[in-house]
Amino acid sequence: MAAPAVPHGEQGALAHLVELVRRRPPPPGYFATLPDRGHLFVRAARGPRETPTVVLLHGWIASGGLNWFQAFESLRGRYRVIAPDLRGHARGIRSWRFKLTDCADDIAALLRKKRVQNAILVGYSMGGPVAKLVWRRHPELVSGLVLAATSARLARSRGIGLLLAGIMEAGAIAGRVVSLRSLFRSAIRISADPDIGELQLDSLPVWARSEVWRHDVRHLLEAGAEIGRFDSTGWLEEIDVPTSVLVTERDRAIPRSHQLALAEGIRGARVHKITGGHLSFAYPAFGGAIRAAVDSVAKRRPARA
Repeated sequence: MAAPAVPHGEQGALAHLVELVRRRPPPPGYFATLPDRGHLFVRAARGPRETPTVVLLHGWIASGGLNWFQAFESLRGRYRVIAPDLRGHARGIRSWRFKLTDCADDIAALLRKKRVQNAILVGYSMGGPVAKLVWRRHPELVSGLVLAATSARLARSRGIGLLLAGIMEAGAIAGRVVSLRSLFRSAIRISADPDIGELQLDSLPVWARSEVWRHDVRHLLEAGAEIGRFDSTGWLEEIDVPTSVLVTERDRAIPRSHQLALAEGIRGARVHKITGGHLSFAYPAFGGAIRAAVDSVAKRRPARA
């Protein structure tokens, strides 16, 4: 599946991307109270009661709204869809320290609160480790996985590795303050598609810009460190639920080869492809690609789910 062509020239591509974000804001959300954990902000779209619940887990320095605004329309009415803001991101829970395992346990608590036991978890970039950790720590809640623009060990990818090293170095310098604006700029510089160039925070529509400004910088830095430590290579072969891997083929942050290696490490995983980089989630073709990957998983789920 190919991503749509973008206008020629860097400025044309940027304008096209910003207009896409402007035209299709995500659905409204609500706060779900999780006992002993906090208030989790969740965006949701309704679907048939008999269908599995699809849980959309966003990437680093994104949010449930920013990462999935193209996917809601493709999935709504076909599945029940929820997209939470993970800890430290946008309206997500604040805590004394960011941990990927806490994010996974937040999702499990939400699913139990909603009495969901047939969830298909869809993780993009950092959301991939969170999805895998939910399966590993709470397997009874998960009936399938979709892993997009991610790998078994994100820090091995040159783009993400350089970004994390630079951010951690900046954060370690005494008296050095890492601003949200500079963090966003660094992430976009590494992640942007070759056709897009560097996206400026101020160029985003108001709703999207407000999502970014809600981030907690300390949590983002801690999340970067967590991403750098995460490694699932030793237990990928244990994953026993239907899995689809959506490969972003022109990704400079997570190389195509690393994404394909992730699929090879999971028994029975099926590969789907989209011609785009790490910002593929912003283009219309992304919604259809995610739906195809989710449909593939849904059809392969065991009858007991």
